[in-house]
Amino acid sequence: MLADAGLARAATGALCAGTVSLAEIAGAVGTPTFVYHADVIEARYRELTGALAAVPHTLCYAIKANSNLAVLRFLAGLGAGADIVSVGELTRALRAGFPAGQIVFSGVGKRDDELLAAVTAGVGQINAESLEELARLAGIVASAGASARVGLRINPDVTTDTHPYISTGKNGIKFGVPADQVVRAAAMVAAAPGLTLTGVAVHLGSQLLSATPYQEALDRLMTLLPEVQAAASGTVTSLGLGGGIGIRYTGSEQPLAVEDFAAAIVPGVRASGMRLHLEPGRYLVGSSGVLLTRVLYRKHSGGRDFMIVDAAMNDLVRPSHYQAHHAVVAVGEAGDRRVRADVVGPICETGDFLALDRDVPDLPAGSCLAILGAGAYGFSMSSQYNSRPRAAEVLVHSGRWGICRRRETIDDLMGGEVVSPLDGVNP
Repeated sequence: MLADAGLARAATGALCAGTVSLAEIAGAVGTPTFVYHADVIEARYRELTGALAAVPHTLCYAIKANSNLAVLRFLAGLGAGADIVSVGELTRALRAGFPAGQIVFSGVGKRDDELLAAVTAGVGQINAESLEELARLAGIVASAGASARVGLRINPDVTTDTHPYISTGKNGIKFGVPADQVVRAAAMVAAAPGLTLTGVAVHLGSQLLSATPYQEALDRLMTLLPEVQAAASGTVTSLGLGGGIGIRYTGSEQPLAVEDFAAAIVPGVRASGMRLHLEPGRYLVGSSGVLLTRVLYRKHSGGRDFMIVDAAMNDLVRPSHYQAHHAVVAVGEAGDRRVRADVVGPICETGDFLALDRDVPDLPAGSCLAILGAGAYGFSMSSQYNSRPRAAEVLVHSGRWGICRRRETIDDLMGGEVVSPLDGVNP
């Protein structure tokens, strides 16, 4: 688990990201703080793109996983494209330096202003997910006198072994154009002035640990492709298989090796003659991140031990929302003492926990802990619930570190609010 995160213990027992002490960061920046190890992100990117070298491909990083501008700039510098789902993510992607032509705009509920922004920016592909969206996009493009490259996100009706909240490729859920509407959708694009169908794509879900669903989805795309190409006059040039490659959250979990993933899909992609589009998020950044938190109190109640820390469900909602497991390790020398405890936060919810009934280091108040696997869907899903300022973020690279998002202040919590909005307003 530590190796996945690029972490190791110094001779003193202190936990380090490369040569950078996490205790030093916690002392300087405070807690809770997210720390991202860019060396790990780079290694993951190069590993995945190397495994797919036999076919033309583009890795469009899923910005929703971790949208910090420094992380985005780093990935853009590696040559990644971007997968976005909102105009906010479009703005982040452009500001971080992703070329517009390497941005794919996905999402089931794009507003008119978001579609117009994508068209105006000249994004590489807008992945439509319904016939109504296609009609809306055609109208926007016609009104603007513009053009747009379109992909069809298809629901392949493939079952995946993951949490139901992050399973996105099964029939009967909100994502994707149903298979029986795909040819009609392709014909709609071909008939609309300014629109060109350039891709077909699927997205199966997140935290997938087997290559089998990807292979099944690719087979279904290949079955549909001849009819789609006929309806679109042969303009399709890319196949998208989404993201979702899982990582290790527990010591017993076996992540999907990229070599096995590539072996499952490369033959089919090569036979298609298409360019492969992938949208990895968690795979690239998940293991790279840790959430640093400090023990506030120890408590024994009802036969249970509690370790109350200063991070909470508003900082990392995955344990509460998905019943997700995140390893908890000591940042400093912990010794051999262990305790069975619940690691919980200060929020007034019983669901405010980071680990339940877990064997953790038996540390006193004031000690620092690291929550592993927090680089994806950590800060990006965080909130200000209970009027708690959001955490700081730090980037580590090649033995150096810097703050890439300052900790929010109490004033930040109330920015934009008006105490007396009705003063001077006529009834």
